[in-house]
Amino acid sequence: MGKKQKGKEITRKNKAVPSGSVLFYVYILECADGTLYCGSTNNLEKRFHQHNHAKSGAHYTKIRRPVTLKWSEVHSTLATARAREAEMKRMTREEKVVVIKGS
Repeated sequence: MGKKQKGKEITRKNKAVPSGSVLFYVYILECADGTLYCGSTNNLEKRFHQHNHAKSGAHYTKIRRPVTLKWSEVHSTLATARAREAEMKRMTREEKVVVIKGS
């Protein structure tokens, strides 16, 4: 699973990822209509801004603005982030809500 931020280090099962390492994020947004959107990125702040303000990007969220960040998880590789994103996209809404509440 993902990592929890702790100070300037990211820890996962007692393994630290050095500060400055490239990190990847899986996230869940809640759209203005109450639907949930799952995605992944290497820059969560920038991607969140794009979902709310950019002309290009995810059409799904562009027509359902504003969106709010409900949950995110950190990964050390793009492959693990993409695999987790795919897993999340297969989940039902109810399963995603459980993940959100568990954070």
